[in-house]
Formats: sequence, C-alpha cells, structure tokens
Amino acid sequence: MKSGPDIAMVASLVGDPARANMLTALMNGRALTASELAQEAGITPQTASSHLSKLEAGGLIEPEKQGRHRYYRLTDDDVAGVLEGLAGLAARTGHMRVRTGPKDPALRRARICYDHLAGDLGVQMLDSLRERHLVRQKKQEIELTAEGERFLVKHLQISPDMLSHPRRPVCKACLDWSERRHHLAGTLGAAMMQRFAELKWAARDPAPGSRVVNFTRTGEKQFAALFGSGKD
Repeated sequence: MKSGPDIAMVASLVGDPARANMLTALMNGRALTASELAQEAGITPQTASSHLSKLEAGGLIEPEKQGRHRYYRLTDDDVAGVLEGLAGLAARTGHMRVRTGPKDPALRRARICYDHLAGDLGVQMLDSLRERHLVRQKKQEIELTAEGERFLVKHLQISPDMLSHPRRPVCKACLDWSERRHHLAGTLGAAMMQRFAELKWAARDPAPGSRVVNFTRTGEKQFAALFGSGKD
C-alpha cells in the first residue's frame, strides 16, 4: 500500500454530484442549514444528512449550532481553493453543467471565493499589487512587502497585526477558475474584501446562493484608483 495523502478519498467526497453541489453552495462563505443544502443539491433532507456526515467526517465542512439550527460551512479557505481549482479544470476541459446565463458576466467580473475577491477584478487587484512591488510572488508563494504594508495602512487602514492568524497565511495564491490566473487569498485577501464592504465600495449580491460581488459607482472609482481600471 502506498503511503502519503489519500487523494482518492478526498476526490470521492467531492466527486459525488450532490456533495459537489453542496460544497459549491458554500463557496460564497455563508453558513447554510442542512435543508438549504438539500435544496441546493436537489435531494431529500434524509439523503442530505448522509452526505453532510461524510463531508464532515472527511474534514471538508464543519458544523456550527445556533439555537435549534445547525449550520454548515467550509472548513477553511484551503477547501475553497481546491474547489476553485477544480472549477477551472472543469471549465478548461469543457465540462460545463449549465449554459451561460444573464448573471454569468457579473460572476466572472467579481465574485466571492469563500471570503476573498475573485474574478476579473480579483486577478486585476493581485496583478496591480505585484506590478507595484507591494507583494512578491514566486509561483504560488506570495509575500507582502514593507512597501505593501505601508500602502495598506495608508489607503485601506489595514495594519499588519490585523492579518495574523494561527492557521492561515497572510498571502496565498488562489487559481481563479474564470480568469485562469491567480487572485489573492489568505488573511490579506479576506481583510481587503471586508474593508471594501465596510467602505461600501462593494457588497455581495443578496440573491440566495449568489456569489456575485457588486461594486457601487463610487467603489469602482476607488478600486480603479488603487488597482487600475483593467483597461488599456
């Protein structure tokens, strides 16, 4: 028997269509109940309970009890990163489950990936940070520079001590499924998305299950001032 990580076990958990739908529904960072996840997967609550037990045992989701309700969320952004990568692989190899809909352009432009900004604007933001030497990137390793720390404090009021976390890196590359390039994850990516919301530059689409992030007119101008317009 070969030793090392059991890729097949994780793949089998993600590979079931119902469980894949449940995990995808949790990509927006919100915690959902078993009933909500059953609806997302198109299965009965009893079947959903069985699937959720397997996902929890496999370490891909974690429960949170509040009052009489039990909510589920992805364990961490590592799980989200794997799902985002698999979505990119599926798109590149032509395995698309639905036709392009009216929200598809908005989803590709800006969306939430667990707790950080993804899509065209997420990739644009990381490109700008890298080009201005605010972060250094070598393959998937990203490091915040001293100049980057000053930039964050000055423009977004994000201090380095706000980024410390025992289990998450400050910066992390996440492969964007629609752009097929990296966007910024880690505690920095999460802090920046949270700051955009606090400043009312952007907000998540309120539609159930939506991952779209909508920027206000002011937010678009401020974002472009900091990270470029993305237009030649």
